[in-house]
Amino acid sequence: MNAIYWLILFIVLLVIEIITLGLTTIWFAGGALTAFVLSMLEVSPAVQWAVFCAVSLILLFATRPWAVRCFNNQKKEKTNVDSLIGRTAVVTSEIRNLEGKGEVFVNGLTWTARAGEDSLVIKEDTHVTITAVQGVKLIVEVKN
Repeated sequence: MNAIYWLILFIVLLVIEIITLGLTTIWFAGGALTAFVLSMLEVSPAVQWAVFCAVSLILLFATRPWAVRCFNNQKKEKTNVDSLIGRTAVVTSEIRNLEGKGEVFVNGLTWTARAGEDSLVIKEDTHVTITAVQGVKLIVEVKN
């Protein structure tokens, strides 16, 4: 097979991988690159195809599990409201769950808050830990 076809296949597979970022076509791009080199060395087309298939499959089965683990196992940083969980807040308005009252101040903002226990009343100026978020309300517990 003409070397230019292998080169075109290699580039197309790389472009697809860049667009999708799914770790799907990169392994076949490696096989196409190997076949391109063999084509430049004027090896028969049958051998080129066999090497393309073999290298692609070897790369797919030998390195894909490792690559997926490395790329998908990155620690994801919590953002927005999720980043508040575990933080300390200060009660600005007494928290009374039964009356539906209470506010805390955290990160420069005042939030509606509820205690983790329904009957619990948390006094103003108490430091609390945010344990969860339910809609636009922070669920808090008294900080030890």
